[in-house]
Amino acid sequence: MKRVGVIGGGQLAWMMADAAQKLGLELVVQTPSEHDPAVSIAQEIVFAPVDDASATEILAKKSDVITFENEFVNLQALSLLGQQGVCFRPRLEALAPLLDKYHQRCYLRDLGLPVPQFFALDEAENLKSKIEYLGFPAVLKSRRHGYDGQGTFIIQDFATLEQKLTLNQSLFLLEEFVPFERELAIIAARSVEGEIVTYPVVETQQEQQVCRRVIAPAQITPNQVAEIQAIAHTLLNSLEVVGIFGIELFLSADGKILVNEIAPRTHNSGHFSLDACETSQFEQHLRAVCGLPLGNPALQCAGAVMVNLLGYENSHSDYQSQRQQIAEIHQAHLHWYGKTESRPGRKLGHVTVLLDNQNIESATAYANGVGPAIAQTIESIWYPR
Repeated sequence: MKRVGVIGGGQLAWMMADAAQKLGLELVVQTPSEHDPAVSIAQEIVFAPVDDASATEILAKKSDVITFENEFVNLQALSLLGQQGVCFRPRLEALAPLLDKYHQRCYLRDLGLPVPQFFALDEAENLKSKIEYLGFPAVLKSRRHGYDGQGTFIIQDFATLEQKLTLNQSLFLLEEFVPFERELAIIAARSVEGEIVTYPVVETQQEQQVCRRVIAPAQITPNQVAEIQAIAHTLLNSLEVVGIFGIELFLSADGKILVNEIAPRTHNSGHFSLDACETSQFEQHLRAVCGLPLGNPALQCAGAVMVNLLGYENSHSDYQSQRQQIAEIHQAHLHWYGKTESRPGRKLGHVTVLLDNQNIESATAYANGVGPAIAQTIESIWYPR
């Protein structure tokens, strides 16, 4: 396998470039816009929406294997290509139970994995009684196409719920609000032979359902780490995954772990691995889908803090001055995605700061109860006062 077709041309595809070069692979990308980040690194481009299966047929002719940068695909249409022998990794059958968040919840529950209480609103004839069972606040989620907090709403009362359902035509899932102590994530990869490797469990910090910071490794007990690794093994083996998955979790105040969401691809919570691990999540994903041996996912430093650089205005600035200041922080590695347009909440880049045994405690200590001190230093440069 030498040519990898990637459906999606955002930053996740862009970050595969160095790994592809290292492994002697070529990337062929299907993406709608010439301004998408991965256009600059691909050997060849198929310009088309990611859910255009006829374009994916063209992509297949140019590729030995096809993988995914996002999950906004038309599985039904792609399955016709699968029947014709096109090699998708992960396989389409592994994606099928995950793309609809209600089906994902049911799949996890049926596997015996711990999830919040939930139900689909299209089944909810007795909406009031079901809401009484869950209680408020509750979480309303679009079943398809939600990411970075889009399509997720914290609902405080019945009137707000009715209003949201009236205004939106989407199918929704309603679930209990988990008063978590921390949000956690794990990146796990599975090879063609069924070998699984897992990255260190990390803590993720979200604001308005968008990831702001990642702390690696998470400060949790060895038993909790083992439980999360077991969840990853159960899930990847059950789906017979080939490739990388990101698994987001809640840690409740009483130490219980619940699965929040599954991303069947490389994931924001694993970006620290580009600079902090022997094998990045992007190299690991390419290794898996090309049938190469998996690499070592271990940290090469005591820890790391990753901070997303999010848009805070509508602009075409490249933020050169702020980027320069952030890059001067000791052991900071800045990754700028080359997007030509900034808008509030858009991921424009990220920075990872590597930590050693001497500074890990001070850098990750919560300053003002908000977040790690090193993250606050970065954010004080990045966001306008």
